[in-house]
Amino acid sequence: MKLFSNEVRIALVAIVAIIVIFFGMNFLKGLSLFSTGNSYCVSFDNVNGVSVSSPVYANGYRVGVVEKIDYDYSHTDHIVAVIGLNKQMQLRRGTTVEIESDFLGNVQLNLVMPADVTALLAPGDTIVGSKSKGMLAKAGDMVPQIQQMLPKLDSILSSVNALLADPALSGSLHNVENITASLTTTSQQLSLLTQQLNRQMPQMMQKADGVLANAEGVTSKLNALDLQQTMQRVDATLGNLQQTTKALNSKEGTLGLMLRDPQLYNSLSATVRSADSLLSDIKAHPKRYINVSVFGRKEK
Repeated sequence: MKLFSNEVRIALVAIVAIIVIFFGMNFLKGLSLFSTGNSYCVSFDNVNGVSVSSPVYANGYRVGVVEKIDYDYSHTDHIVAVIGLNKQMQLRRGTTVEIESDFLGNVQLNLVMPADVTALLAPGDTIVGSKSKGMLAKAGDMVPQIQQMLPKLDSILSSVNALLADPALSGSLHNVENITASLTTTSQQLSLLTQQLNRQMPQMMQKADGVLANAEGVTSKLNALDLQQTMQRVDATLGNLQQTTKALNSKEGTLGLMLRDPQLYNSLSATVRSADSLLSDIKAHPKRYINVSVFGRKEK
């Protein structure tokens, strides 16, 4: 007699398969029936996208999963999610939980813990939960501001179109083009001038060397002069000039008397006036003073 019939063996294989599938599904969901972690309750008013096995993160590191979600049908705005955390994870009082979703629809819970609190929560305590504003929500908040900016943008575009349609802009662009061409020509001329200067620079340097050599020659000649003897001669000349001036200022000598004696000045002035009168009379009546006979006889 066989110990196990075929039916018993089939039943045992089916039970083992069910157990393996159950544990495998929990393992894939992140749940462990033999986990010794701590559980906490999180109160939400909306758990959109949150499900059992949703991951829980702290500072970007996965520390647990959502184990269960309890919905209160009498208070539809009160939903409790039970999260299981690693037993080494200790929560401070004031910790909150935020629901965050990405563009692909993946949902996760983030632990937000205060930094200046040392008191810890006990396993089983209730934590306040909220929904984090993702990129789409932030973009939605910007819609009213964008709507307010649209009329201004329309006005700006109209002004830009009017500016572009203005013929003066085309003329200005042509002027800019002409100015650019002139600057290009000027740059080319400056380049040619620079090249010419570079070619003439050796000759200019030679001339400069000649000028410096002449200056050195003049300097050497000045150094060769006897400056002391020259200054003595200048002093002697100034002394003679001083003596001459002193003699002129004194009443001694002819020049001094002529410069200082008013009577002599008056006499000379009277003599000059008499001479001038005599010359005038001679010019008016020359026959009184000059008697010339052309034919050798004298007129009476």
